[in-house]
Amino acid sequence: MDADAYPQELLADEEPKYLRRQKPLEIKRRKFGRKAWSTYLRVAVWVVTGAAASSAAYELAHFLLAAPEMELVHPEQIALKGNHNVTPASVLEIFAADRGKSVLRIPLDERRRQIEALPWIEEATVRRALPNRVEVEITERTPVAFVREANDMALVDAHGVILERPVEGNFHFPVVTGIGADTALEDREKRMQLFSGFAQQIETVHAGALDQVSEVDLADDDDVRATLTGLGGDTAGSQADAPVLVYFGNSDFAGKYQTLVEDIGQWRAKAGPIESVDLRFSREAVVNQDRTVLAQQRPPKPAVARAVKKSN
Repeated sequence: MDADAYPQELLADEEPKYLRRQKPLEIKRRKFGRKAWSTYLRVAVWVVTGAAASSAAYELAHFLLAAPEMELVHPEQIALKGNHNVTPASVLEIFAADRGKSVLRIPLDERRRQIEALPWIEEATVRRALPNRVEVEITERTPVAFVREANDMALVDAHGVILERPVEGNFHFPVVTGIGADTALEDREKRMQLFSGFAQQIETVHAGALDQVSEVDLADDDDVRATLTGLGGDTAGSQADAPVLVYFGNSDFAGKYQTLVEDIGQWRAKAGPIESVDLRFSREAVVNQDRTVLAQQRPPKPAVARAVKKSN
């Protein structure tokens, strides 16, 4: 083929373009532009601020945890509220291990649990009062009866917790028997709940009715056996003041007590002196079922009378 037969322009256009070298574009970059300086400045400010805050926090923590102004030194720095039968000394003793320490180092939850472990205390709140005080607010248990403990009388609340009788304090309660410190707390609480229901219900019938109850036997958790005095009815004299043992069962204490005070005069007229009344049976009262009279070793002479219970 003759190259001269073609124009040189066409031959030039047919030359492969990929053989041509392209001149690279030169891109100029600024190493420290305006935006970069702004970023570096913000980072520097954050670093300085963080370091200053950390230093200030360290100094503050050191002051709060070690400064003498924050230390618990005197018992007067512990404010106690709500105590009537609990001695302040018994509560302050719990904080003896915190003397000389910052109030921020006192384990409040642990101290609260220790305070609530005291028998007379039902609930406690412990909080700090900066700079160097502690506030303790307690709720005491409410006793509802006496209970015999060894040769002395203790108190017991509605949950069966036995409480030491305070030196000062005037209490007027019935004596409960059938429970003691050797009785499981769960059983004591169950029986004292039964007693509390009995006391509340008879008080609804007659205000001051519990004053007539001298003793309550809780040995049977299905039967409240109460000894009452002053059940005069229509009878005067020694019979009216004689103690009567009454079997109330475990329910309807108000209705049974009302029947007792209304009908005991009639029962005395039929049965004579009354020592016991059993109200556990439906619609009837059994009088003197356990009465036994012995004279010169003669056979026992039962005296039992029944009276129809008034319908409520």
